[in-house]
Amino acid sequence: MRIVRIVDLSLRLDASTQVFPGDPEPRFAVHSTIENDGFNLLEVHMGSQTGTHVDAPFHFDDNTARIDELPLERFIGNGVIVDVRPLQPRQPITWNVLSSAMEETAAGTIVILQTGWSEHYGTAHYFDHPYLEAEACRQLLARGVRTIGIDAINLDETPDDDHPGVGFPVHHLIAEVAGVICENLTNLSDVDFVDPIISLLPLAFQGADGAPVRAVALRMAADK
Repeated sequence: MRIVRIVDLSLRLDASTQVFPGDPEPRFAVHSTIENDGFNLLEVHMGSQTGTHVDAPFHFDDNTARIDELPLERFIGNGVIVDVRPLQPRQPITWNVLSSAMEETAAGTIVILQTGWSEHYGTAHYFDHPYLEAEACRQLLARGVRTIGIDAINLDETPDDDHPGVGFPVHHLIAEVAGVICENLTNLSDVDFVDPIISLLPLAFQGADGAPVRAVALRMAADK
């Protein structure tokens, strides 16, 4: 097999990158330049879950695996992108919506939920995204899915003053089975081929709750 196409599913990281409310704002500063030091070097300050990133179970459970302790198989493998559009703001993604796409999904498949909400990235409306219902998450986990991604800032509902939410049930359910969440994916519509290989390999931050990723979808073809 060989790679014939790569689709970038990642947000660009810069000082304007939108973050979850209250998370550290990213800052970038020039540390060294060729003119002054003989080389270029960028100083970076950001949270562990800035931009397109993955959550380790440790994000919501102190007694579970950190990002560098998880098997790499959690982050790369056969993927299925489930188009759940159109959805209303803060509408739950139910099992009825997902079930037909999951009929032949094997254990270990990386499931990506395409809500279309990446179109709202950079606006306040981005926080009013659809989210995965807890029961739908249980059904996915029961079928051996251990990695779930979404083109929104949160797999659970993002709370605010008008929508207090019910906590983060999906994060807790996935943490209980040592699963992985990927958030802030983009460009999912560009994956116009079936059976993509999804790569969500994170930076190996030691002991961390999560890490940024350069998420991609790979189209494979048999060698001639």
